[in-house]
Amino acid sequence: MNHLAQGKITAYSAGSQPVGEVHPLSLKYLEEKAISIEGLKSQSWNEFESIEPDVVITVCDRAAHEACPVWFGDCIQVHWGLPDPSKLEGSKEEIKRAFFSVMNAIENRTKKVLALDLERLAGEELRSALITISEEK
Repeated sequence: MNHLAQGKITAYSAGSQPVGEVHPLSLKYLEEKAISIEGLKSQSWNEFESIEPDVVITVCDRAAHEACPVWFGDCIQVHWGLPDPSKLEGSKEEIKRAFFSVMNAIENRTKKVLALDLERLAGEELRSALITISEEK
């Protein structure tokens, strides 16, 4: 999201149970798409306690019903369920396709978010737009 948003949106990535390193194939395939991997690290959402996000989007299929920390406060929360390609077993080509499928889905959804009138949309209207984006093919 940060790659495409170029400062219009600031996205943070974290999880409830970080594994301690960014998956090597994530780094490899991001680089193949010419997306900077500088500064990427596996991190807990606890590292962002001082952040007061406007929107929290969970993406991992496992995270759909996970409780978000209370310090996220009064923000919009939506789920964009995507499979975790790092958990897939298969051939190198199948795994690569899975990674690119997820990256393409995030890229397409990000472009749709950036096309929204983010200065005007708020509250339930923004939440609804973000849910619609996740449901579009």
